[in-house]
Amino acid sequence: MKISEFASRRKKLFSAMKDNSVAILATNKHPVRNNDAEYPFRTDSSFYYLTGLDEPDSIAVFSKKGKKTEFTVFCRPRNPDQEIWTGRRLGTEGVVSKLKANKAYKIDEFVGKLPELLVGSVELYLSLGRDCESNRRVMMTLSKLKQRARSGTQTPQRIHDLDQIVNEMRLIKSPAEQNVMRKAAKIAAKGHIAAMQACKPGMKEFEVQAPLEQVFRENGCECAYTSIVGGGENACILHYVENKARLNNNELLLIDAGAELDYYASDITRTFPTNGKFNAAQKEIYELVLRAQLAAIRNAKPGKRWDAPHKAAVRVLTEGLVALKLLKGKVADLIKNEEYRRFYMHNTGHWLGMDVHDVGNYKPDGKWRVFKPGMVLTVEPGLYIPAKSKGVPKRYWDIGVRIEDDVLITRTGNEILSKDVPKSVAEIEALMAQ
Repeated sequence: MKISEFASRRKKLFSAMKDNSVAILATNKHPVRNNDAEYPFRTDSSFYYLTGLDEPDSIAVFSKKGKKTEFTVFCRPRNPDQEIWTGRRLGTEGVVSKLKANKAYKIDEFVGKLPELLVGSVELYLSLGRDCESNRRVMMTLSKLKQRARSGTQTPQRIHDLDQIVNEMRLIKSPAEQNVMRKAAKIAAKGHIAAMQACKPGMKEFEVQAPLEQVFRENGCECAYTSIVGGGENACILHYVENKARLNNNELLLIDAGAELDYYASDITRTFPTNGKFNAAQKEIYELVLRAQLAAIRNAKPGKRWDAPHKAAVRVLTEGLVALKLLKGKVADLIKNEEYRRFYMHNTGHWLGMDVHDVGNYKPDGKWRVFKPGMVLTVEPGLYIPAKSKGVPKRYWDIGVRIEDDVLITRTGNEILSKDVPKSVAEIEALMAQ
């Protein structure tokens, strides 16, 4: 992402902030996995969104007084000895020269500089409910400053949730963001295709996971989340991540996996037969889910509300379940009473962006949000029928199907970013026969 993109975002943030205000946002710590080992570091998405800095132990401060705005960063200083062990740092000089901060200080100076940053401001923006440590420091400093009120010291009188501003900004993806997400989806699609082509009965789930994630790595991506690779009965566990079981002949394999490129996620699910050929029962359930997904995608367009795709998917699934005699009763009553949730217990999608379950209020002002160009969501209906499901014929047992695509809302409708992955029965069988 170009530095100008981050500068443009900060400009929007300053426009949304009240006059005489200051906003403070910290990134994540580097968590310890065990003893002398750490988890891979992933910076806070909103922090990176505004700064472009992907180092731990950093805090950004955005000040607005009249027409004057200032972007200040507190970060780890350069340390050649430490960098030999843990990698290069930008340091204060690099943050100013490369990320275009107005000022930069060592992270250890943050508490000492806080009074200077807060005095003179009337409004304070914090990321409420997150980053409790830095917020605690800010509140302690603010409490001390208020004791000097008799001397005429002006301090923030109101605290606002910074996330309300930033989340709304992140909800609409710029052309540059859309382009990165398009690339991430294309890379993820290649990975899913590689997994389909590699799959054979007798393999372990992780053996199919390996070529999928190899494609991600070869194309400069991380996994956007822990890959779900569940065969047979495991496909009926929504967030199954053990990925250790052996794949049997004549069962379905569900793969839910996405590639993350430049901090932007893709999120794709495909379900296919381990032996490359759907049997009759698998085909019935699969094609029902596919019809539901296509109906949902048709309802993901400007002017429609967030719940429109879900309603469309639920109606198709419920009608299909009645036709297959897995549900009994009038479709309208079954939907009203949510009887379909026995086999379909999750929603049809979520926002997608820097986080795989991205930020953005789904129901602002008590009404489902209206789709607008630049929004990206997943569309992912499914059906899950565990073994010994009461009243369900045995031929449907252990069939779990989910089909998920990444959908960008455009001015005229939508663009399916993940369209490169086959999803019709004929396309999947043809691919796996190669």
